[in-house]
Parts: sequence; C-alpha cells; structure tokens
Amino acid sequence: MGRFYVTTPIYYVNDAPHIGHAYSTVIADALARWHRLVGDETHFLTGTDEHGLKVQRAAEERGLTPKEMADQTSERFKDAWRLLDISYDDFIRTTEPRHYAATQQWLQKVYDNGDIELGTYEGLYCVSCEAYYTEGDLVNGNCPIHGRPVELVKEDNYFFKLSRYQQRLLDWYESHPDFVLPEGKRNEALGIIRQGLQDFSISRTSISWGVPIPWDPKHVTYVWYDALINYATAVGYGSDPERFATWWPAAHHIIGKDILRFHCVYWPAMLMAAGIDPPQHVYVHGYLLIGGEKMSKTKLNQIAPADLVADFGVDGFRYHFLRDTPFGPDGEFSYEGMVARYNADLANNLGNLLSRVATVVDKKCGGVGPAPSADSPLAAAAATASHAAAAGWAAVQPHEALDATWRLIREANAHLEAHEPWKMEPGPALEAVLGDALEVLRIVALLASPAVPAAAAEIWRRIGLPGRPEDQRLPAGAAWGGYPGGLPVEKGAPLFPRK
Repeated sequence: MGRFYVTTPIYYVNDAPHIGHAYSTVIADALARWHRLVGDETHFLTGTDEHGLKVQRAAEERGLTPKEMADQTSERFKDAWRLLDISYDDFIRTTEPRHYAATQQWLQKVYDNGDIELGTYEGLYCVSCEAYYTEGDLVNGNCPIHGRPVELVKEDNYFFKLSRYQQRLLDWYESHPDFVLPEGKRNEALGIIRQGLQDFSISRTSISWGVPIPWDPKHVTYVWYDALINYATAVGYGSDPERFATWWPAAHHIIGKDILRFHCVYWPAMLMAAGIDPPQHVYVHGYLLIGGEKMSKTKLNQIAPADLVADFGVDGFRYHFLRDTPFGPDGEFSYEGMVARYNADLANNLGNLLSRVATVVDKKCGGVGPAPSADSPLAAAAATASHAAAAGWAAVQPHEALDATWRLIREANAHLEAHEPWKMEPGPALEAVLGDALEVLRIVALLASPAVPAAAAEIWRRIGLPGRPEDQRLPAGAAWGGYPGGLPVEKGAPLFPRK
C-alpha cells in the first residue's frame, strides 16, 4: 500500500469545458480509481483557475464581474465532471480564501529568500495564454499556441529569479530521470532549460483581479504563479503542515503539452525557491486534434462532452479517450473513429460476451451461474491480462492497460466459439465452459472499472456478485477462481447497444 496524489490542470474559466479538458480529467480519474483499487491511499484534485486579464476581459464582454463569470464557469466544469462520473476528492478554485492565504504565504517566503525582485518589464504578452514571449517564440508575429497577435506591455513588475535555478533544475532532472514523462516531453523541458532561463514577471499593476502581493498590495500576482500553487494549497500548504508533508511527496501532475514550460520548468524552480521538492512526476500528454488542428475557441472546433455522451453514454465516452490515443503523442479525434472503437470493443466484444453467457446460463443452467474450473485454459490468460493491465496503469499508459484487458475478453469469446456451449447438453462440461466465462467477466469488471465504472458495476451485478468492483483489492481480487458459482445470473438489455 502506498499513497497517490493526482492532479489535473486547473482549467481556465474564460470558456466552457470541451473534450480536451475532459481528456486530461478522465485520465486522472481512471488513475485515481486504479490506485484505489490496488489499495493506495489516494487523493484526486481538479479545479478552476480564475484570475488574470483573460478572465477580466471575458467577463467585461459578457457584462459580468470577474467573480460572477468565475462562479458560472466553474459550475459548468463541475457539471461536466458529474456527467463523466469523475471521482475527484477536492475541487479547488483559486478565488477561495484558502488559496489566497497559501499564495501570499508562498510569495512572502520566496521574497524573504531573495528570489523575488522589483523591475520594469517591457515585452510581448499573449492574453489568451497569459504568457510573455520573445520575438523568437512568435510564429508569423503571433502567439505560437493561439495564433493571435501579442500585445506590447510595459509596467513595473515583481520578477521571480528563475535564472538562478538553471543548474539546480538540470541537477534535479539528472537525479530524477523519470520526473517528466514520456521521455520526449522530458527532453523538451530539458531543451528549454539548457537554452538559458530568464527571470519572469509574477505581478501586474494594470489589473486588480488576482491575489494581492502581500508586501506591495498595488500589485496582484501574475496568473501562472498563483495558479500553480493550487496543487500545494489543496493538500495543506499554509494551513496544515503535517497534511502537506504527508501528501506532497506523492504528487503526480497530469498536464497537456501546451503548459509544459510552466509545469516542468517554472513550477519546480518555484518549489525549490520555497524550500520544497518538486512533485514525484509530471505526465505530459499531447493535443486532441480535430481535422489536424488543436481545439480552439477561435477556430470554433470545440466539442462539448455532453454532445458525445448523448450518443455513446458516459462509459463509451470514457473508454474511447482512454483507449484510442496513446498517452504522450497528439491524437486525432473523429466521430467515425469513436463509432468504430465503440462497436468493436464495447458492443461486439465486452457486451457480446456478457449477453451470450447470460443467455446460455439462463437457458441451460436455470439462470444460476456455475463456478469456474481450477485448471481452465483461460486462467493463464487472465493472469497475463491482470499483470499487463497493472503495468499499463502504473506507466500512465491507459491504452496499454485496456488493450491487455480486452485481449482477455477476446480470449473468452474465442473459448466460447470453440466449445459452443449453446449447443452442449447440461452437465459438468457445459458448466466448466460457462463458469470460466463468468470468471473472466468478474476479472474484466475489476480490471476495466477505472475506465468504465458504471458498466463494470452492472456486469458485477448481473453475474450475481455482491457489492461493487471498486470494493475489491488488486492483485488478489483478480486471482483465478474468485467467482463462487451458485449465483443468479441476469439477462438484460445490451450493455452497449451497437451504433
């Protein structure tokens, strides 16, 4: 048993949630569910980032105060996560008093340590990503992320002395080779560090929507510095030192590659400046692309999670985004691809296995499920699947974990095809085939539950097992022979109707 603290990015409240936000969140949720299943003490954080010029301007466009807009949009994220069965333990908002207190304590600590200094900044600023850029960063004169014009900004700012941390960051990366994963993203972060680090602005005087600098309240904290601290606030920084000391060493961040610089360069340096070690891991995934382009409000190619849930159900949505795109590289989303994955894996493989087993048990065994055989040829396949699934989840490669689980489903379907229990007469041979298939369904319900929690619970119920899959503990729970037999097996509507 260990401890696992997993975070999503906190999402900016200038617009509604789309499937790019959902992608990060479903991955973090599945990881949290897996770690609970293996018995780890688990804490799962998500939330919203609510300060900054972008929010202030978006609110003004809608005739709202920044706080009113933040309240509305934050609730939309909560609604989306309820829809997607996201099992977070804490939802943080950067406008909460606990976060103001933690941020100001952090700022004061770093200032007292001599790593924050006043200066004048003149540079190019992208409002959309709340980041400063050099001329060399721009693409055709525009922000490299959003493709929008940048603004020339000049004002007195406080600066974090990032340049002092270049060697310490390089040393950290060398001594913690798996700090940032996958390796390609680690190399990207190292490339940024090796190019040379410049001090960066952490305050603004031109806006008031933010956390005031404690020693100079006419400045408010620049959004990135404030936002990153949320991960520490949520586990007790500034309020509960014992809780913070318990959870912070187990911190794992899930982020998209567009915020790699902030999480893999700025954030570890900020932590070092406050006397805190960086998190255990930062896992960086690529973009979900639509027609080859990143989802963007400006390109009007965003897709709301609810639109896809209406067609594929919650578990169909979750499964697709966990299974279809390897964690790390960009993934191309298409509706046609989602239909194909849903039909192949969920309707034809998992749904069909449950349906045909329940039908034959009803017809040949009076609706009572027989026990598996100890020497079943499927036992070795189940052990292999369980081991490979565990390795996939541990490596934050959900597609590998689910591929291993579905190989077991295919093995069970092939076993049924080979023996054709629907043609067999009642007796020990028939019961062995059906009992083995029921045991596979039990093990699959466990292994797949982080991805498809509702479907896993329904399989568990239909094959007569008490409780829920998430009440079990792995790896012991997936050992062959756990289905006791003698339980009522229920026929029902298709678990995943074909599309």
